Amino acid sequence: RGSLGLDLAAAIDIVLKDTKPVKIPTGVHGPLILNGQSYGALLLGRSSTTLQGLTVEPGVIDAGYTGEIMIMAHTRFPPISIPAGSRIAQLVPLPQLVKEARGPLRGTGRFGSTGGLVLLTLTMEQRPVVEAILCFAHQEKRLRALLDTGADITIIA
Repeated sequence: RGSLGLDLAAAIDIVLKDTKPVKIPTGVHGPLILNGQSYGALLLGRSSTTLQGLTVEPGVIDAGYTGEIMIMAHTRFPPISIPAGSRIAQLVPLPQLVKEARGPLRGTGRFGSTGGLVLLTLTMEQRPVVEAILCFAHQEKRLRALLDTGADITIIA
């Protein structure tokens, strides 16, 4: 009957030459108004975009945002060309779930303008030390080593 999301297209031709994320302009400006009410939205990639090798990073568009909505995307398989008008992302509208906060208007600031970077750090009481048993020609050698336990291959020299 209808789509949950509103499609967003690239406003310009762009070529991703490496794997670094890029901001892609859409030409669409906030706020998102539906039935006379301002909405926030989740910005998500379209499934067809992912199948073509482009990853759109999810984002949150605040209800009070008045600037141009940008799409942050990257590819693991450069180069990739995105022609202007290509629908690569979608906005999924969200109602305001909390009471309006008092303070400065959201305005046109983007990508981190509502605050600084938050970083979670944990103090590790014990390092990821693994006991390894190396076997060759009926001989065993045991060693304890600091290893990346998520690695597919470990080289011991």
